[in-house]
Amino acid sequence: MSEPTLEFVGTATTLLRMGPFTLLTDPNFLHRGQRAYLGKGLFSKRRTEPSLRPEGLPGLHGIVLSHLHGDHFDRVARRALDRRLPVFTTPHAYRRLRRWGFGESLGMAPWESTTLTDGLHRLTITSTPGVHSPRPLRALLPPVMGTVLELSGGDAPPFRVYISGDTLYRPWLAQVTERCGPLDAAVVHLGGTRILGVLVTMDDRQGADLVETLHPGVTVPVHYDDYGVFRSALRDFEATWRRRRLPGVLRTVRRGETVRLGRDVSVAAGV
Repeated sequence: MSEPTLEFVGTATTLLRMGPFTLLTDPNFLHRGQRAYLGKGLFSKRRTEPSLRPEGLPGLHGIVLSHLHGDHFDRVARRALDRRLPVFTTPHAYRRLRRWGFGESLGMAPWESTTLTDGLHRLTITSTPGVHSPRPLRALLPPVMGTVLELSGGDAPPFRVYISGDTLYRPWLAQVTERCGPLDAAVVHLGGTRILGVLVTMDDRQGADLVETLHPGVTVPVHYDDYGVFRSALRDFEATWRRRRLPGVLRTVRRGETVRLGRDVSVAAGV
């Protein structure tokens, strides 16, 4: 079984290849200069280009959607993605997606799991809790979830990847490993996004707190420079990583590149 990899498209959009399974996360295909709608009259302008368009996607087994924001599921995705694909997401996003014709969507409560199978291989998808904002702003932002993907089957031990989603750090996120087991890799949404001056996605310090809590073998940061609302750059996280001597391996990836998620190798061939 080939080693799991992540291809970075931009923002929180990635292609995760785990054994025979390929998943798309948080599809955002807007061009540089276009605005993403964040709800309640809030917008943000994209500053980068995605590395892929929907027509360039490989065959997919499903979509993992952390929440329904315009920088995670945009109007291009709504128009161009195959509506027969399962979308694993929050109950809030599920209701809207079903109205849009994505009939195979699955709204998942925290700690709910579902499994895809392909021959001897299984991919278990577990929703994990998250919080997108402090309580005073809860009405402005949609509910958010994280996800643990566990690949099992064959002779290899289970391989687990955690996708944080746009959660803020909270100590109770320790439940991710307590309930799901040790993590081989974590895909961490950063950016230090602020709305009305209030932090609503992890900055470098909160991202470091998450890594210290969960101890993934490999950490891949995403969601840090694509939109104007992002305030905490990747270099901030890299500096904090070095200063705090965080556990595991930090593996950064540029748009269009692919990284392997196992701890013992750095990047995929050809990158």
